[in-house]
Amino acid sequence: MSVVLFLRDRCHEPQPPKRLMRHRSFLLISALGLAACQSDVPETAQTDTATAAAAETSPATAGTEQPVRVNMINVQGQPVGTATLTDAGQGVEFLLQLENMPGGTHGVHVHQNGVCAPPFESAGPHFNPTGKQHGTENPQGPHAGDLPNITIGESGRLDTAFVDTKLTLQPGQPNSLLKEGGTSLMIHAYADDYKTDPSGNSGGRIACGVISQPQGQQP
Repeated sequence: MSVVLFLRDRCHEPQPPKRLMRHRSFLLISALGLAACQSDVPETAQTDTATAAAAETSPATAGTEQPVRVNMINVQGQPVGTATLTDAGQGVEFLLQLENMPGGTHGVHVHQNGVCAPPFESAGPHFNPTGKQHGTENPQGPHAGDLPNITIGESGRLDTAFVDTKLTLQPGQPNSLLKEGGTSLMIHAYADDYKTDPSGNSGGRIACGVISQPQGQQP
């Protein structure tokens, strides 16, 4: 850098008196200095600009610029909190912030359809693009939509987070939660046993929220 700055200064030095211009050695040094001023610095600036532009248009982060907010409702259609889904690089992070929920341990799954009309049968079966059986403890499982159980205390409130590596928020991928028509996040009445097909004996559907592309990022 110090060399470049030195050469720039030489480019703007006052012209020497005419009587010195006869010296060939001085002419040679001046020519070299001017040539350096007209080459390296502009090329470096252009390279940096091109690199920055490429980074800004990289497709790796397309469709994941903002979290996906899921509004959860119970079978009476009343709000019971939210889930915030964020691209975790390798998978999806789920942040659940629930209230007015029954206490106990509950199964949580992603379902096939982005519809949550009570009693939530419209959400369809578990999200299962690979055609496997249910359960992380099932040798022939799991579904992509099989998530860990949650435990809610007597207050009916819960604030918890986990990452699931079977899923993505990248549109166009077979395991994307943001597929055409969306998907849904479902909370069940009982704990998932992680092995019984098709839903781990987790009981009825007690809360549901639609997972869809955030507004402003529609493909």
